[in-house]
Amino acid sequence: RMWLQMGGHCERQDTTLAAAALREATEESGISGLTLLAGGPVTLDRHRIPAPCHWHLDVQYAALAPAGATEQISDESLDLRWFAYDEVASVADTSVVQLMTRARAALEQRR
Repeated sequence: RMWLQMGGHCERQDTTLAAAALREATEESGISGLTLLAGGPVTLDRHRIPAPCHWHLDVQYAALAPAGATEQISDESLDLRWFAYDEVASVADTSVVQLMTRARAALEQRR
């Protein structure tokens, strides 16, 4: 019951981390035609989780949706929503805010 980035874990058919990220984003958003922001991962986030693992590493990419894209809730999500940049900090945790900030900077560098 938190607003988080889309994501998941690598599966056998994923040949790269980028392929896994794109597959997960497509599955969870219901949006076809997503592309990853060029240049590789936007950031890495290491955070504590309960035992037995204790630590979790998120390799975070930014996905670009095609114009007019409409999200569709999947079995893996309770809700989906677009947020304006200035709304993110009030609804998401630090890792999502950091991801959004770095993705926005990477997108600005492309222009």
